[in-house]
Amino acid sequence: MGDLRIRELVIEYTAGGGEPIRPIDGLSLDVPAGSLVVVLGPSGCGKTTLLSCLGGILSPTSGQIQFGATEVTALGRRDLTSYRRRTVGIVFQAFNLVPSLTALENVMVPLWAAGWTQWSAQERARDLLARVGLADRTHHRPGRLSGGQQQRVAVARALALDPPLILADEPTAQLDYVRAGEIVQLLRVLAAGDRVVVVATHDTRIVPLADIVVQLSPTAAPARPQQVPVRLGPGSVLLEQGTVEDLIYVVTEGAVEIAPDSAGAGDGLLKIGRPDHYAGELGSMVRIPRSATVRALGEATVVSYTVDAFRQQFGRPPVAEVPNEPAST
Repeated sequence: MGDLRIRELVIEYTAGGGEPIRPIDGLSLDVPAGSLVVVLGPSGCGKTTLLSCLGGILSPTSGQIQFGATEVTALGRRDLTSYRRRTVGIVFQAFNLVPSLTALENVMVPLWAAGWTQWSAQERARDLLARVGLADRTHHRPGRLSGGQQQRVAVARALALDPPLILADEPTAQLDYVRAGEIVQLLRVLAAGDRVVVVATHDTRIVPLADIVVQLSPTAAPARPQQVPVRLGPGSVLLEQGTVEDLIYVVTEGAVEIAPDSAGAGDGLLKIGRPDHYAGELGSMVRIPRSATVRALGEATVVSYTVDAFRQQFGRPPVAEVPNEPAST
């Protein structure tokens, strides 16, 4: 297809009936074919929202998006569906692989949806998995693949119909340093010929490889309450293993259990949190997935804090109080 053109793009919405939030305000950008674009910025600055508009998933408030000869912002519902299917490949932060399907079958899903025969879809999927270095993992289900391997399957699936526009949302967020580097290099290779790759990330390691860098600033969103009591019933889950969120919880009544969901994810119980203990601070501050699930042992109350509010209230988090029983998740 060709170049990506953005003109005076405005995205505005209202959260919870409050003041309007405008994460994107008047963005204009020219991206030649064969380019890698990196959209940088902290959580909440509009990176994912921008990708959703480029992919025809959301409609901007105003402005124009054009990819090649297609004016995306002028398409109707049916044409948008066709645009997403034929033009856009999306690499999700959470991989979004089907657990019951093999790597090969996960890559075949969009091919089946597009009407490919079983044989041709299988051959195409094999070729793509070989291209991302997973020729020996075709029959492995996601549960038997590492995080980096799952992300490679997600990239292969995004390439299934050879789309000229690839959108990757925080593709390195759940990977270790080495695996993240592999994905960064792969995305650089994909941005060639007539293809445009747009990556939304806060990972600055990809910046030196980018052709264009777009820096988004935090939006002036209405202040979120920083100290919110949460009542938990017996067995209620407060934080789930593997999730990422930006709040820290301090126990004020009762007790919570911090433990992995499976034996393979850790060494059993990490900690029993009682009043004045807290959970979630490490993941919140460095944006990594939770290493354990937190659930109430009985009736309990916790108070939620943003990272900034927690630091103001308690200062720098102390080292775990009890040896070999880390307080963080």
